[in-house]
Amino acid sequence: MIKKFIRKILGVKKEAARDTTAPIVLGPAQHGIDPKLVSSNAIRVTSSLQEAGFEAFVVGGAVRDLLLGVKPKDFDIATNATPEQVKRLFRRAFIIGKRFQIVHVMFGQDLLEVTTFRGAGADSAPKDEHGRVLRDNTFGLQHEDALRRDFTINAMYYNPATQEVLDYHGGVEDIRAKTLRMIGKPEERYREDPVRMLRVVRFAAKLKFTIEPHTAAPIPVMAPLINNVPAPRVFDEMLKLLMSGHALACLQQLRKEGLHHGLLPLLDVVLEQPLGAKFVTLALDATDQRIAAGKTVSPGFLFASLLWHQVLEKWTAYRAAGESTIPALHLAADDVLDSQTEKLALQRKIGSDMRDIWSMQPRFERRVGKAPYKLLEHLRFRAGYDFLLLRCASGEIDMDIGEWWTAFYEGDEETREALLVSANAAPGAVKKKRPPRRSTRSKTSTGGGSTTGSTSGK
Repeated sequence: MIKKFIRKILGVKKEAARDTTAPIVLGPAQHGIDPKLVSSNAIRVTSSLQEAGFEAFVVGGAVRDLLLGVKPKDFDIATNATPEQVKRLFRRAFIIGKRFQIVHVMFGQDLLEVTTFRGAGADSAPKDEHGRVLRDNTFGLQHEDALRRDFTINAMYYNPATQEVLDYHGGVEDIRAKTLRMIGKPEERYREDPVRMLRVVRFAAKLKFTIEPHTAAPIPVMAPLINNVPAPRVFDEMLKLLMSGHALACLQQLRKEGLHHGLLPLLDVVLEQPLGAKFVTLALDATDQRIAAGKTVSPGFLFASLLWHQVLEKWTAYRAAGESTIPALHLAADDVLDSQTEKLALQRKIGSDMRDIWSMQPRFERRVGKAPYKLLEHLRFRAGYDFLLLRCASGEIDMDIGEWWTAFYEGDEETREALLVSANAAPGAVKKKRPPRRSTRSKTSTGGGSTTGSTSGK
C-alpha cells in the first residue's frame, strides 16, 4: 500500500514489462532438478543434435514435472533443426503431422517427440471460420517458440548438457505459486486451439493448481468452440484427461468450467443421481488407483463405466416397451454408442470392448448348468467381472451376486460345483428350461380310423 501511494504521489513508473525475448537462466542450485530423473534417451537425442551443431532442449511438460520433482512420463525435445535435418540424424525417425510437422524418434519402445522451434504465428496461416489454426509450419527462434506455447509452466527449456533451465515467461514463479497462466491473450489462444480449454482443466486438476482469473474468465463463453474441433483430437484429449491419474477431479473441473456439455452428454444427470454418482465415482477412483500403482487401464472399461447409466436407462425403456432382455440391451448399447461416436470418435476397438462388457452383465445373473463356465472363457471376462463388482458396490444390484462370482472365479472345481448347487437351490433362482418332449405315439387320422406312418420314417 505504501509503495503504491509513493508511486502515485511521485509519479514513479510501474515496473517494466518482462522482456520475453531473453530468458532468465537458472542453474542447478536455483532450479533443483535431479538429473537422474532425465531419460537417458532424451539425453541421447539432445546430445546428438548438439554434436551436429544444433540447439536442443528438453521442453514443455517434462521440464515442468522435473521442477516438481516428478519423473516425466514423456520427454519432448525442441530444436532449431528442421524435421528433415532431425530425421537424418537418427536411424528410426519419422516425420508426422499436418497442422505442424514433428519427428518421432524411436529407441525400442521408447518414443521421443522432436519439434522444430515454431515461429511467430503467420497471419496467412489457414484458419476456419471461428479462428482455429488449421495448419502452421512456420519455424522460428527459441523465444518465438516459447511465445507460441500455451501456459507459462510449459514454456521452459532444460539443457541436460549444462543443466540449465531457460525461462521466458515466469514459469518457475508460477510453478512455485501453483498457478496456471495462459501466455498471451487467453481469448485469442483459445480461439486458435479450443482444445487448450480442456488442457487447462487437466493441468489444474492433475497438478492441483489454481487457474489464473484472466485465463479462466473466457472459458464458459468460449466452451462451444470445442464442437468445431475434429472429434479424434477431442477424444485424445479426453483420454489424457481420464487417464491422468486424477480422473474424478478432472471431470469435476470440467463441470465447474462448463466444458462437459457435448463431450459426455447427460453426465450432469448421471452425477446428480445417487446411484449414478456413486457408480461413476467408484469407477474413476478405481482407475486412479490403478494408474497410481503403475497398472494398465482399459479405455473401453473406462468409457463403459461413464456411459453405463445412459445404457441402463435406455435398456429399461426398451424392456418396458416389450423387448426381451438381451435384444433390449443391444438396442440400448447401439443408441448410446451411436451418439458418442459422433462426439468423441470412439475407436472401433474401444466400442467393441464396451459392448462386450455391457452384454456380459445379464449373463452374470444366469448361474445354472454350464453357463457360468462358458462365461469364464470369455476373452473379456475379467473386465466384465470387475464391472459387475462396481454395480454391486454402487448398490445397483445385490452384493450377493458379486460375492458368488468372486467365489466361483477363485474357487476349485469342487467349490464351483457346490456354488452351482446353492445357486440353483436359492429362492428365485433362474432354472434352465427343459425343451418340450417329443411324442413318439403314432398320430391317428381324423378320417375313417386309418393310421399315418410312424415316426420311424418307414
